[in-house]
Amino acid sequence: MSDLDTFIAGLPKAELHVHHVGSASPRIVSALAARHPDSAVPSDPEALADYFTFRDFAHFIEVYLSVVDLIRDAEDVRLLTYEVARDMARQQIRYAELTITPFSSVRRGIPDAAFVEAIEDARKAAESELGVVLRWCFDIPGEAGLEAAEETARIACELQPEGLVSFGLGGPEIGVPRPQFKPYFDRAIAAGLRSVPHAGETTGPGTIWDALTSLRAERIGHGTSATQDPKLLAHLAEHRIPLEVCPTSNIATRAVRTLEEHPIKEMVDAGVLVTINSDDPPMFGTDLNTEYAVAARLLGLDAAGVAALAKNAVTASFMDDPAKARLAAEIDAYAAGWHA
Repeated sequence: MSDLDTFIAGLPKAELHVHHVGSASPRIVSALAARHPDSAVPSDPEALADYFTFRDFAHFIEVYLSVVDLIRDAEDVRLLTYEVARDMARQQIRYAELTITPFSSVRRGIPDAAFVEAIEDARKAAESELGVVLRWCFDIPGEAGLEAAEETARIACELQPEGLVSFGLGGPEIGVPRPQFKPYFDRAIAAGLRSVPHAGETTGPGTIWDALTSLRAERIGHGTSATQDPKLLAHLAEHRIPLEVCPTSNIATRAVRTLEEHPIKEMVDAGVLVTINSDDPPMFGTDLNTEYAVAARLLGLDAAGVAALAKNAVTASFMDDPAKARLAAEIDAYAAGWHA
């Protein structure tokens, strides 16, 4: 490991764009596949590497949904959630807003109350036993349409677990226009949730504008195409609307051809508040530490620059102000100790 890699490994962090099922490591996926042998997902951890090689974004969604199908009861949900937190703790992640798609599990027969109880039980255990604070973003799987939107909004607004802070929209963007989901985001926002849809990952900047105007987005998931529209970049910078950037994910899903072509530097140079995230880390052969190392290379950052980037995620998070201040101070103390 380089000195910078070592610095990143010990750096306290927050993560804002990481998916629940997509965070299942090979050991978790293989255990779940062994429990459900009728699945197409291989139970051999080595075979999973080939299984998680994606031809394009549509193939990624197909593979992702096959892993979703492994989550069939509340015990699966609880196991997955706690083990994801364990992997986060190893990376010095102190706080994470985990994107969860309750519709996918509820329609497979897990009662909504049991699903919520399972994630909440895991959340409390993760905080007390692992020191990882988890919060939830309940997101609509866009490919499932308005039925999924209605059910996601109902679960979010009626059950509203203690850890729930935001409402999102994921899945394919092509053929899934953002404005149709406005009534559901309006309901979630009225219930006190924050708006954090995916937009501009595999479509142009018009999708990001739709997320801002129709869905009242406070952060944008990915936003990769924002650099194609200078007015949009200026708007994001002026209004301090953060982008949840996931470099390796963008390459794995072919949203961006190569890391050298990734627009992250243009985003930063335009004054946009950029946060670094792993999206679906085991599926993309990455983790948050790796994403910080990638971002450091693309942006030409030293340890101080990486620490400042880590504080962006704290600023953009939905933690309360005292919690933000504590984590920012921990990052500053770590960086100061490193330089000393």
